[in-house]
Amino acid sequence: MTDRYSDYRRLKFDWPADRILRITMDNPGRLNSADEIMHGELVRVWRDIDADSTVGAVIIRGAGEAFSSGGDLDLVKEMTEDFGTLTRVWKEARDLVYNLVNCSKPIVSAMQGPAVGAGLVAGLLADVSIASRTARIIDGHTRLGVAAGDHAAIVWPLLCGLAKAKYYLLLCEAVSGEEAERIGLVSLCVEDDVLHDKALEIAKRLAAGSPTAIRWTKYALNNWLRMAGPTFDTSLALEFMGFRGPDVKEGLASLREKRRPNFDPDCPL
Repeated sequence: MTDRYSDYRRLKFDWPADRILRITMDNPGRLNSADEIMHGELVRVWRDIDADSTVGAVIIRGAGEAFSSGGDLDLVKEMTEDFGTLTRVWKEARDLVYNLVNCSKPIVSAMQGPAVGAGLVAGLLADVSIASRTARIIDGHTRLGVAAGDHAAIVWPLLCGLAKAKYYLLLCEAVSGEEAERIGLVSLCVEDDVLHDKALEIAKRLAAGSPTAIRWTKYALNNWLRMAGPTFDTSLALEFMGFRGPDVKEGLASLREKRRPNFDPDCPL
């Protein structure tokens, strides 16, 4: 392992084949939720990979039976109480999306189990996204009481269309791996037991291809995402404005208490 990856704590690295770097999100006992440490690491890792000439392709997956269970609730609580934390995480959330979009190396995601939050950003912004049949893809923002920010507005309408994006984002409906492939939200859906083998197979093909042809094709195609930058920036700003409002406090409490939220229907807007 090169020195540039030695100080990561929540992201684990290995090389399953020549020039293929595999990232494993690992937050034991918490279904790989993106706590403060992992959130920051998911931001900077794409810059490190982009600068690493030994990497030809990347795989991102979760440890165990989960991809990532979303944002850590302790971090969410801190964001509602401390403006410094809120603005730091806002910048990280912005940079995570743009760093993924601008990373020149082809990225393959292998999603199984829950796929939510910051981990899902990498899962759906990967160049080739693969979900197992039992994957549960959820954008949990409106359930928490904040606008769907992160990656949602920049890529869901482009992948599955505006009607489907509105349905799943407004209602926080879970999307199975099979349904995600059917509506175009992911590239492929495979059986659980072949998920990681399929991700490695595709990463090998990408790493063996013409680096310039593949990376420049990716760059050109990602201009669709760059054009959606103003939409993404607006959604992210509205999401983080919501962290200072009353709905997120009820959403957070309901998640901790494992009950349905009871939001105040008297919205001032």
